[in-house]
Parts: sequence; structure tokens; C-alpha cells
Amino acid sequence: MIKKSRIVIFFLIVLAIGGLMSQTVLNTAKSINLGLDLQGGFEILYEVNNPGGEGEVTEETMQSTVSALDQRVNVLGVSEPNISIEGDNRIRVQLAGIDDQQQARELLATEADLSFRDIDDNVLLSGDDLQESGASVNFDQGNQPVVSVGLRDGDEFGRVTEQVIEEYPPPENLMVIWLDYEEGDSFMEESQKEDPKFLSAPSVNEPLYTDTVQIEGNFELEEAEFLAEILNSGSLPVELEEIYSNAVGASLGEEAMEQTIFAGFIGIGLIFAFMLFYYRFMGVISIISLTSYIYVVLVVFNWMQGVLTLPGLAALVLGVGMAVDANIITYERIKEELREGRSVISAFKLGTSRSFSTIVDANITTIIAAGVLFYYGTSSVQGFAVVLIVSILTSFLTAVLLTRFLLGLWVKSRIFNKKPRVFGIKERDIDARQ
Repeated sequence: MIKKSRIVIFFLIVLAIGGLMSQTVLNTAKSINLGLDLQGGFEILYEVNNPGGEGEVTEETMQSTVSALDQRVNVLGVSEPNISIEGDNRIRVQLAGIDDQQQARELLATEADLSFRDIDDNVLLSGDDLQESGASVNFDQGNQPVVSVGLRDGDEFGRVTEQVIEEYPPPENLMVIWLDYEEGDSFMEESQKEDPKFLSAPSVNEPLYTDTVQIEGNFELEEAEFLAEILNSGSLPVELEEIYSNAVGASLGEEAMEQTIFAGFIGIGLIFAFMLFYYRFMGVISIISLTSYIYVVLVVFNWMQGVLTLPGLAALVLGVGMAVDANIITYERIKEELREGRSVISAFKLGTSRSFSTIVDANITTIIAAGVLFYYGTSSVQGFAVVLIVSILTSFLTAVLLTRFLLGLWVKSRIFNKKPRVFGIKERDIDARQ
């Protein structure tokens, strides 16, 4: 006797899945964070060295540098930046969707070490004497942008201004303001250049006991804002040497994404066509479960706040192939049982139970390999590994459990009793094995 209630349950579940996906899939896809290879952006790899090249770079120093870089990236307004440590002394920075790549390079590379020196390049005040996040942009009486910097100790600033007045008569009574002064730099040499490295060199005519200093350097407004932002982001505890950089234009990223998605649709379409042609009705169940699988992977990845890259898209398509592989193993076991003359219900129960351990073993070995890739790989390889692991775990919910549940509803309804042809088995194949 056919149990129609199970068939009704099947269609209700399919309608529920279809309704949920149709209402949410577009918003889910749009809210996924894209990597720089899909939306364009900037990637740079730095080698970290201690100032002066002395001593080894410690793990604590690397973490401090990452924190400082993260603060600077926030100045750019980049969403979901990826700053990661690679090896013992390398840091990779990925900024997706950034427009001004040159500004990003300057912001990241500068050490932001502000210092006040006399004309003989002796240090009067260093960056340690500045207030944290104490820089801002103001305008002087001529409506020119200036950068105001807060000092921790106004009395100390008064003392060094007295020192300049006592030691250097006019016109040498200058306080030279440097950003990232390097060994070998000279005020005397730079002052002869049209575009000197120092920011400004104001005259000191009287002691200034104040906790606020204005830096006047004939700035454009954007230059003044940039200087204030980089001072507020803090100085780096190390020197960064650029050893690799890669810029991807927004149009190139969009084109790469479109081509990859198109290739993915072709690959998935061919998989669906193969399952329909070879496994008949079981192929229909596979299409439903695999479509659900793709949707769930996107939802989980979005929930994880992951960044989808080209390798990640490749892993998603690969995951579809691996998920359908679980279905194929199950279906082939069911067909083997049908060829041996067992009933449809018996073949379903034996085939699903005997295939489960094989599927689990195959997926565990793949998870181990993906875990190794994630641990030892670079950022793009790690993105591939994350999507692959999510795909494998999700396949247990959809390609394995959901497939068995949906197929079981039809099998247990008894509508397919004595109809092995629905599963791709011909009557003569059964007779030949009995």
C-alpha cells in the first residue's frame, strides 16, 4: 500500500527549502566579504627588522606591529582587512576594495616616528613625548592647514625651547620637526633642497611652556589630514622592508569573479546533468540536496565573516564534486543491492548503511589535508582550505543526511516497489544475478 503522506512531506520540505533560498540567497551572496582578487585591492608582504638591524624579532614585537598596522588600516576605512604573520619575520597585508593604493603604501610603510631636533640633528623630543591620539588638523590665521600635536609634558617642551635659544643665536635658533628621521639625515643638507625631508623648522624666539605644538609645513588639507592620522595611529616598533606587492584593479577583480562564477555554473550544471542521466530519480534527489548544500555553505561562510577569494570559489565548486561523490557512493551501493535481487526498501537500507563508513573515511582524510594547508599555507591557500573544510562538514548535513532522508521518504512510501528501472536498473540485470 502506497503511503502518500510521505510523498506529501517530501514536497512540503522541497517547497520550504525553495522558498527559504529564493528569499534569502541574493542577500546572503551580496553580504559575503570578497577578497582583493575578486573586488580589486592591494596586497603587500613585509619583512620585519629591528631598528638598526640589531637583535632578533620576537613574537611579541610581531604582534605589536600587526596591531599598529591594523590601527593604520582603520584610517583608510577598509572593511575586513587581512593582516597576518607568515613565518618568523614576515607580515602580509591585504586590503580589498581600496581605491588609493599609493596612500595605503605610504600609510603602512612609514614608521610615524615624530622627533624634534636642533640644527645639528640632536634629539630634543621624540615620539614618546607625544600624547596618544593627540594630533588634529587646524587652520592658522592665514587659513592654512596646520597639524596640532599634543605633548605629554608642557614643561619639558619649555625646557628644550630654552635650550635652543641658549645654544643657537638667530638665525640658527630653529627647532626642526622630522617624521621618520634616519641615520645619516642632515638638516643642513636637506635645507638646501627644494623638497626637504623634514616637516618644518620654525624659529624659537622665546621659551614655550605649552602642551600643544603646531606643525606648519605649507600643507595641503589632505596632506595635513594624512599626517595627523598617521601620528594618531602610532609609530611602528620595527622597520618594514617591502619584498612583494600586488595590486588588482576593481575591473580586473570583477572580471575574474564573473569568469569564475560562469565556469562554476558550467561545472555544476554538468554534474547535475550527469546525475540525472545516470541515476534517474536518485539524480533528482541529488540536485535538490546539492543546491541546498551550496546555499548552506554560503550561509555558514557569511556567518563566519570569511573573505571569499578566487581559490575559495574554486574550493566551493570542488566541494560540490566531493558532495556528489558521497551521493554516487551511496547510489552505487543501492544499485548493487538491487542487482542482487533485494527489494527496494532492503536495497536502500543496506546501501546507505554500507556506504556511510566509506564516505566518512574519505572526508576525514580530506579534512586532514585541508587542515595542513590552512596551518602552513599563505592567505590565499588558507582561504581555499577554509572553504574546503566548511564544504566537507556541510556535505554531511546535505549531501549525506538530507539525501538519505528525502530518498527514504519515497522509498518508504512503497511507490517504487518492483520498479528498479527508476533507479537505473534494468530487469535483465537483476535476472542475470539471481
